[in-house]
Amino acid sequence: MSERLGFIGLGKMGRPMARNLLRAGFALTVHNRSRAPVEALAREGAAPASSSKEVAEKSDVIITMLPDTPDVEAVILGPGGVIEGARPGSVVMDMSTILPSAGRAIAARLGGKRVPMLDAPVSGGPQGAEAATLSIMVGGPRDAFERCLPVLQALGKTITHVGDHGAGHMAKLCNQVACVINLQGVCETLVLAAKAGLDVESVRQAVSAGAGASWMLTVQGEKMIRRDFAPGFFVRLQQKDLRLIMAAADELGLPLPATSLVQQMFKILEADGKSESGTQVLVQAMEKIAGCEIAAPGVERGSA
Repeated sequence: MSERLGFIGLGKMGRPMARNLLRAGFALTVHNRSRAPVEALAREGAAPASSSKEVAEKSDVIITMLPDTPDVEAVILGPGGVIEGARPGSVVMDMSTILPSAGRAIAARLGGKRVPMLDAPVSGGPQGAEAATLSIMVGGPRDAFERCLPVLQALGKTITHVGDHGAGHMAKLCNQVACVINLQGVCETLVLAAKAGLDVESVRQAVSAGAGASWMLTVQGEKMIRRDFAPGFFVRLQQKDLRLIMAAADELGLPLPATSLVQQMFKILEADGKSESGTQVLVQAMEKIAGCEIAAPGVERGSA
């Protein structure tokens, strides 16, 4: 494990990912806007840093895992940022979900300093981050990808090089399109069953055994029925991803009618003050339209 790693962004996803790198035996320097996660990882063997620049100075591969495009731009390109500390030959790997065109622009700036960049966003949520089973979609130079593959293998189970700069970020947006449309389909399925007077849990189990089966129906559908709306992935972050999807589609001149509909459904939730709930709360927007609730009698209820 000769590569020295840096990790910036120790939130719900970043902290367990950084921990898995430590467990894999990598020397790791970490930084975060709030100090508590840095101190916690320092107790586990990570070296704390006071700035993104310092992380870059001490690392061969610098990883960022941040909420949105402006955050990544500020951390990498801003004052005290990665670009000020990165040496020629080091690699920057952004694992956030951001606008692909912004990722390409950041890569171009870093390329001017002979610092290659990979965009490597992930799918799998906090559970996948903790279990190191993430699906990772990687864009950027093939040689940088091959160099960083051992790092990626400590974080995920399915690792796919999908193209040049920005391709990883675009692949993640494609993933999100499939997720949100599937989630809306689950909501409509369960609300239709409830409105028709059927036992919703029985319908969920029956559909889960057929061609309509999906992770969303199995996992999120069960949470909807139990009224468990605790966040795995926040509504506000899903809506951020939807804004990125629509911006990328606009750049391509591409209409996405189903995705646009789901974006409006999430706006209903935001207006109802549910930005901090898990995305499975989308069912409440459908329930509001239908005038019914899907919770099955006798099913143990979770957190609202």
